[in-house]
Amino acid sequence: MRPRTTALLALATAAALTATGCAAQASGSTATKNGTTQVTLALDWTPNTNHTGIYVAQQKGWFKDAGIDLKIVPYGSTAPETLVANHKADFGISYQEGVTTARAAGQDLTSVYAVTQKTNVTVSVRADRDDIKSPKDLDGKTYAGFGAPYEKALLQKVIQEDGGKGDFKQVTLNTSAYAALYAGKADFAMPMPTWEGLEAKLTGKPLKDFQLADHGFPAIYSTLVASSGQYLKQNPEVAKKFLAVVDKGYEYAADDPGQAADLLIAANKSTLTNTELVKKSEALLAKDYYRAADGSIGTQTAERWQDFADFEFGSGLLTDKNGKKLTKAPDASTYFTDAYLPDTK
Repeated sequence: MRPRTTALLALATAAALTATGCAAQASGSTATKNGTTQVTLALDWTPNTNHTGIYVAQQKGWFKDAGIDLKIVPYGSTAPETLVANHKADFGISYQEGVTTARAAGQDLTSVYAVTQKTNVTVSVRADRDDIKSPKDLDGKTYAGFGAPYEKALLQKVIQEDGGKGDFKQVTLNTSAYAALYAGKADFAMPMPTWEGLEAKLTGKPLKDFQLADHGFPAIYSTLVASSGQYLKQNPEVAKKFLAVVDKGYEYAADDPGQAADLLIAANKSTLTNTELVKKSEALLAKDYYRAADGSIGTQTAERWQDFADFEFGSGLLTDKNGKKLTKAPDASTYFTDAYLPDTK
């Protein structure tokens, strides 16, 4: 799974984009020889269960049936948010913090599909840490993370909401979260329960989790699909066709996680070698993460976007295109759109 860093915030130069060596095209649909329309999708990490719906649809031939020639751009040195915002990819896998920070900085990025409806990150400690019963017990402890600014603000809020001071030490991860905890390099971390949490259990190093939503932190869309306003304006019908197929893929994954996992593995045999982990991850996503409370998939709400933007602003994490802190909270209702989802939504 992708380490959530904020390296995407810098505006990419043309040289940096070229250096990725990816096959991303300048935004704008391109008709191929066989009459289909080429669409590029930039991944946020190596293929994993966050991408299942994409690979299900690809394996089933649904993109081709819709007249789309999908080109999946492997993750490289340039973040998908940067590729999309600079119109070097049509769509990209992203997350709410990435889109919020990029939009505040004036980048052309809009969320168009929420892959996960439940926050897919927890505050976790070793399962045998009886001295840590709730987040307030993390005061004075050591956190292992990726060094992103929002991590400290998030953890301080969670600890303070539980009655603690929010004072802790930080180190940067150079291994998996659960490995760092069991090696004694840190006391707590923020892994993804649908991947690292399961992997930890399978390797005999289980974790104890504290859900962010139980301790005052707003729910977020941990995985989403983003595009640019320019691409959506120029190619509205292609965008609708693309997202209809994406939606069909994730509906399939939610309804039949076992078969979906098999299709994901078949498309990525050299990468996804731990089939047990993939299957357990897919089952958990289908059970708790893909569908919203009303049963819908892919949809987003203005309330959730605004709540998170308000948190980011209140924590002093949002800056404009010149790197200056915003002086008022942004209107996050423009950071996403459900307008390109299937009409049945």
